[in-house]
Amino acid sequence: MSASVLIVDDSLFMRGILRKLLSPHYNIVGEACDGVEAVKMYDELKPDVVTMDVVMPSMDGIQATSIITEKHEDAKIIICTSVGQDEKMKKAINAGAKGYVMKPFKAAKVLQEIESLLAL
Repeated sequence: MSASVLIVDDSLFMRGILRKLLSPHYNIVGEACDGVEAVKMYDELKPDVVTMDVVMPSMDGIQATSIITEKHEDAKIIICTSVGQDEKMKKAINAGAKGYVMKPFKAAKVLQEIESLLAL
């Protein structure tokens, strides 16, 4: 059975890109449009991996990552950030993210990052 993935991004367009990229390889169990929804969905779905956007309304990806990893130490969260967002990426790693990918997404890099996390 393939690993389950929760996609978190406030952009429907970006969620669509990730869904198209990941669905041939993984089971997409849900999509959240902000950090509040991500925390709730993580608790319900317990996905193997989360792709988490950093900049979102209501609750950003850094705060959502922190909340999820406090409750679930084994959570595997990959931060998705834009080039030039190094400071936010560092904060996300400090909040408990296990990896990161840069936008615009390169398919091979995203898949490689997920595979390396699943191997942990």
